[in-house]
Amino acid sequence: MPRLGLREPLGHVIDDDDELARAVAELSLAYGPVALDAERASGYRYSQRAYLVQIRREGAGTFLVDPTAFDDLTSLDEAFGDAEWILHAATQDLPCLAEVGLRPSALFDTELAGRLLNLPRVGLAGLVEHYLQMSLAKEFSAADWSTRPLPEPWLEYAALDVEVLVELRAMVEADLERTGKVAWAQEEFESLLAFTGPPERSEPWRRTSGLHKARGRRSLAIVRSLWYTRDRIAAARDVTPGRILPDSAILEIAAEAPTSRTALRETRAMRGRGPRRFFDDWHAAVEEALALDEKDLPTSSQRHDGPPPPRAWAEKRPEAAERLARAKPVVTELAEQHDLPSENLISPGLIRQLAWDPPAHIDAVSVGDALLEQGARSWQVGIVAAPVAAAMSGN
Repeated sequence: MPRLGLREPLGHVIDDDDELARAVAELSLAYGPVALDAERASGYRYSQRAYLVQIRREGAGTFLVDPTAFDDLTSLDEAFGDAEWILHAATQDLPCLAEVGLRPSALFDTELAGRLLNLPRVGLAGLVEHYLQMSLAKEFSAADWSTRPLPEPWLEYAALDVEVLVELRAMVEADLERTGKVAWAQEEFESLLAFTGPPERSEPWRRTSGLHKARGRRSLAIVRSLWYTRDRIAAARDVTPGRILPDSAILEIAAEAPTSRTALRETRAMRGRGPRRFFDDWHAAVEEALALDEKDLPTSSQRHDGPPPPRAWAEKRPEAAERLARAKPVVTELAEQHDLPSENLISPGLIRQLAWDPPAHIDAVSVGDALLEQGARSWQVGIVAAPVAAAMSGN
């Protein structure tokens, strides 16, 4: 399979006002949709800011812009006007693009469209292979894009991410039309315009890898205290938290619960210069956790704003467990009938919420209204409301 390559020589990264003004002028005179992508440094930096923005538009070509060199990129936003944006996995890039003043008025997400088509591989490389029979290199996907200057091979890799998005969009849309899913896709894309980022977790420290190994509420308190201390340090230094103190080190300290500076210093977690650099912070965090009253210790299970995990339903609310058990196979069957992944037909969380806290009278209208209120799209409700209502009501 041939490898995708650039169709024109790679330009240098735009990082001054004159170069940006020239790009704005060329893009303003170009035509058609705008293909965009952004590169972050997620494995290296705390922030999710964009460190490179790639743009391609017919009649103008490809531009690589360093957003860190400018206060914002609103002039580019104005150059795009109301043109449609083409993004791949839009939810990954929309927040960081908005940070620099780039906000779409219309968009097409090739990854989401691939999901609606139930394609087996919806990553950009997978779609390029499926539609264009070409391979797309992805060897620099986890690179530190905050590096300056950016190496030439990285820049070529980044430019390729927008090289064929316009052609890909046309081919994906043709399949959406053939399968009768264009209206569904348009509704999904419209909903993405309001996306600002994933919802904040109420207890983010519980994401600590291996948390199940922490025994007892006091150990959990130490994990929590160290997690928030590490998060504060990482945010201040714009370094990904795991590079400040690994999750494994947090759990080691929690397991030993050292009651003195000497005991903490002798833990395996404090070996090496990195962890010891913030030794006083770790010691203060452990002391704070050890001094907590019993009533202030975290519980072994996470508090939930919505329903608890379904495994607890049979005991706490058996009628809800029965509703969920009847609804799940119905959703699976509907997804198969419409050639969709179940999670794209309807969010499993919405079905759980509905089963846990249903309308007073379970029918197609009330179930549809409840799903719409929780964020489901009209096309989803049109497919699932009546069958799910019938299943949950036992009809």
